[in-house]
Amino acid sequence: MRRVFDICHGCRRCFNLCDSFPKLFDLIDKSPSGELDTVDSKDFKPVIDACTLCDMCFMTKCPYVPPHEFNLDFPHLMLRARALDNAKGKIPFAHRQLTKTDRNGRLAGSAAGVANWVSDVGNKATRPVLEAVAGIDRRAVLPKFHGKTFTARAKSGVPEVNAAAPAHGRKAALYATCFVNYNNPRMGELTREVLAHNGVATEVVYPGCCGMPQFEQGDLAKVADSARKVAGDMRRWIDDGYDIIALTPSCALMLKFEWPLIVPDDEDVRRLAAATRDISEYIVDIAKNEGLAEGLQPLPGGVALHLACHSRAQNMGQKAAELLRLIPDGNLKVIERCSGHGGSWGIFKENFDTAIKVGRPVARQAADLPLIASECPLAADHILQGVELQAAKSEGADANVPARTYHPLELFAMAYGFAGEAE
Repeated sequence: MRRVFDICHGCRRCFNLCDSFPKLFDLIDKSPSGELDTVDSKDFKPVIDACTLCDMCFMTKCPYVPPHEFNLDFPHLMLRARALDNAKGKIPFAHRQLTKTDRNGRLAGSAAGVANWVSDVGNKATRPVLEAVAGIDRRAVLPKFHGKTFTARAKSGVPEVNAAAPAHGRKAALYATCFVNYNNPRMGELTREVLAHNGVATEVVYPGCCGMPQFEQGDLAKVADSARKVAGDMRRWIDDGYDIIALTPSCALMLKFEWPLIVPDDEDVRRLAAATRDISEYIVDIAKNEGLAEGLQPLPGGVALHLACHSRAQNMGQKAAELLRLIPDGNLKVIERCSGHGGSWGIFKENFDTAIKVGRPVARQAADLPLIASECPLAADHILQGVELQAAKSEGADANVPARTYHPLELFAMAYGFAGEAE
């Protein structure tokens, strides 16, 4: 860290990305010498904790990444520091419990009405208790749960595949991801409907969480276990010629890039990484190769599209923007800035105000359009919350705050005429 921080101090191109770099540079500037040599290593902890592992410094800003001889990889360095903290048992108990997404999803889903009532930001009785017990800021919007998961819904309703579509013959296994499975199953259903309309036969597969929550806390052994389990279960689908589609960008990034780094000798992991596509990436590929089925209609108003950091980190281009540009007569504003949420980072009391501050430029750009979309569902809700806070401060200005946000695929489904909400 001392070697890398000294290089960062001499460059400072990344000062406006996240809170890690302002904290680092302030730490150095306030030291007796104004250089790193008079900063104590024990004071590095706030810099480590402020990193959201978004990978944007590595992907978009840093001039010293490989093959440069300095060989900088700031986010994975912060990950190594967290792995050391995890090995020493320094991760708080409540934080560790929040990473158990499958357990939490099953429990909350079994009593979804109660769970959503407890977690609602308007609940003045329960949210202060949740803040005191788990450290989750009482103002942070939390995902809602559903009583019937995407995998359960998939067993009872299989959309008919359009045999006349140009891409007929493709088949894909949808990796449901914990968020779509427990928190937004309708997005999964819409994905199947869009793909079926375009001739793609789909199966829904969910062996378990990708481990991104544990990854954020440096629990690499748990991530490795998840990688081996999921990749092993996915083997038969790859053997049968299925494409693998991840429905959220964080999970796609894990399957494509992070897992092969953590378990590099696992053949199933390597094959899964090669077979995995992000959902926007997959539909754009259909459009470019076979062509899309007819039926797309313009959406009313315009769309503010936030490109999620974990989509950008996949180094595949602006696939969500390319997807929405396939809709005729669209008014699209593309926003390539951090939402400030940072996975689970932004919901904690010590980070929430910073998360809102970092995301303020995104909220400002998104505020003048009726539809707000992001590939990252947590980022989308965080942006909407920023828009609401901005409107509340406008003191009587005519602010039209959208009721909800969307994944780009949901808007694409709406353009095809599929219902955006559950019946």
